[in-house]
Amino acid sequence: MLIIDGKKVSLDLKEELKASVDRYRAQTGKVPGLTVIIVGQDPASQVYVRNKAKTCKEIGMVSTVIEMAADTSEEHLLKTIKGLNNDPAVHGILVQQPLPKQIDEFAVTLAIDPSKDVDGFHPENLGRLVMGHLDKCFVSCTPYGILELLGRYNIETRGKHCVVVGRSNIVGKPMANLMLQKLKETNCTVTICHSATPNIAEYTQQADILIAAIGKAGFITADMVKPGAVVIDVGINRIEDASTKSGYRLVGDVDYAGVSAVASAMTPVPGGVGPMTIAMLLKNTLQSFQRTNGL
Repeated sequence: MLIIDGKKVSLDLKEELKASVDRYRAQTGKVPGLTVIIVGQDPASQVYVRNKAKTCKEIGMVSTVIEMAADTSEEHLLKTIKGLNNDPAVHGILVQQPLPKQIDEFAVTLAIDPSKDVDGFHPENLGRLVMGHLDKCFVSCTPYGILELLGRYNIETRGKHCVVVGRSNIVGKPMANLMLQKLKETNCTVTICHSATPNIAEYTQQADILIAAIGKAGFITADMVKPGAVVIDVGINRIEDASTKSGYRLVGDVDYAGVSAVASAMTPVPGGVGPMTIAMLLKNTLQSFQRTNGL
């Protein structure tokens, strides 16, 4: 079985992005800028934000983190976003979720200028994705990362049956729409399953490409997978494990041990889709910089 190594691909991609940033710095004296806003003290969010800022700096981009108190008002956050929208040195704006309950996440999404929405969550970017205008939008980073993996591993997708398990706005819905597009790495017949789908196995067993993003540890088992299928595991679930120093380990939505005996290719967890998400965020930021500067 082929292991689709997202860790390796993300490192390769970061090297390519760094080379582009260095070239643009030499040509124009300017570099892409990403600003991340974090509201409150959520530990997982703080780790994500630190990793984003660290990776940004590694490839030569300008990284700014704006930290706000948990009791920050929606009005103050929206005012801050408006200022960033008008700042020509900022090419990407990301507001780390989840947000405190007094702030409407959708209002925040709408406030970000679509041309700086490097998370790809704004309705304008999602609409352009659905219509197939991928050159004029930003694609959500996790689905975009999966697309990159399929392309770099030369996975045959044209005319294949892709089954997406999960319908979140971050992964499931954009992923399904992406796999419908007429691209080299897509062009599939797509089925989407979710928590209300009866007998999910009936659909997953038909999948040539199975993308699991349902948020349940080990949900996809070997008997649910068509022999020879390509399996992309988006899940990151923390389960107790007394044998580890931390007391837990990370597993995906797919039973790796069982499914790896059936699948022809598969992403591991950790080290599969996860590392690609930040890499694609920075690729989106670079694209924003290129569009802004006519490069």
